[in-house]
Amino acid sequence: MYQSPRRLCSALLHRDAPGLRRLPAPGLRRRSPPPAASRLPAASAPPARSCPRTVCSMGNGTSRLYSALAKTLNGSAASQHPEYLVSPDSEHLEPIDPKELLEECRAVLHTRPPRFQRDFVDLRTDCPSSHPPIRVMQWNILAQALGEGKDNFVQCPVEALKWEERKCLILEEILAYQPDILCLQEVDHYFDTFQPLLSRLGYQGTFFPKPWSPCLDVEHNNGPDGCALFFLQNRFKLVNSANIRLTAMTLKTNQVAIVQTLECKESSRQFCIAVTHLKARTGWERFRSAQGCDLLQNLQNITQGAKIPLIVCGDFNAEPTEEVYKHFASSSLNLNSAYKLLSADGQSEPPYTTWKIRTSGECRHTLDYIWYSKHALSVKSALDLLTEEQIGPNRLPSFNYPSDHLSLVCDFSFNEEPDGLL
Repeated sequence: MYQSPRRLCSALLHRDAPGLRRLPAPGLRRRSPPPAASRLPAASAPPARSCPRTVCSMGNGTSRLYSALAKTLNGSAASQHPEYLVSPDSEHLEPIDPKELLEECRAVLHTRPPRFQRDFVDLRTDCPSSHPPIRVMQWNILAQALGEGKDNFVQCPVEALKWEERKCLILEEILAYQPDILCLQEVDHYFDTFQPLLSRLGYQGTFFPKPWSPCLDVEHNNGPDGCALFFLQNRFKLVNSANIRLTAMTLKTNQVAIVQTLECKESSRQFCIAVTHLKARTGWERFRSAQGCDLLQNLQNITQGAKIPLIVCGDFNAEPTEEVYKHFASSSLNLNSAYKLLSADGQSEPPYTTWKIRTSGECRHTLDYIWYSKHALSVKSALDLLTEEQIGPNRLPSFNYPSDHLSLVCDFSFNEEPDGLL
């Protein structure tokens, strides 16, 4: 195990972590602006005792988090049992202060280059909203087993892929943008990392693994990878949920989707959120098209013929020129792709959402999307993409960024008077 000179809260490290050590004075790693305090709910547990940030790591919160999460740290044990489909009970776990956890992530990452700075692009329309926007984050986080064992990122140093630090980069990205809804693909550390930590930040999570996950072919894997969907419980109430194993040409496939209907507690309005990850690789275009049609049919039924507004997040593994993209763009669900709004004419997708170098060569593609019901919802803002200069010549993943896919983040609001079909 990597012997970090910093000790993250024990929610993120194993029992054999090194002993307590003092943190150096800040300045080794430039910090991004602190996240808005209003998005994630504050911890309801008693306030943590104060301590100088320059000399201690989470203060007495460390032992508190350690005792609460000790049972979840052995991820490999959890993944070897069939009950991986059911989320463990986390009601007994104390809440975590998101600022405190973010500080700990930054402490662990102090020797790495600073995280990339990305700005939100204001896309506000004339449609006013009396309720706070809904921030949705879409991200293929790169399964740990695949990153280390199968994906062959030839320009990425092995040290950059070590889980003890890479998971802190993933958490830092999530904590920096503080989504209300988080849609993830390639999650193979759900039970030992994301479920216990995000549940303590106020999220309710659902995980649906691939039936034949390629992670299981990698030695020392942490179980199957799959899709995960999290939402803040203080903002939304779960109305119903469906785990869907996608079909293609009437055959069950290895790809899945999670579809949930949520009700906003502020407005009492309902909407449907879906996360999926379609089949990868060139040569599988017709297969992806069939999977997309199956998902659209399921969404048609769940939204009662588009009566319920819809947001679909996913790694579609398909460029905008593919049939599956065209199916979503022309569907009777009246969907639009949110990131098209960043283009000058509002009609073009970004030039890339993934950029990597494998043994087969350099891969620069647009594969990730956030679709939404264009008559019922408006995109208030969207997180801009990393520039080529920021990504650098060795591409992704890197010491700066934990995945080969960029995260997409949008702020949505309900249109006050939806016109026509939703």
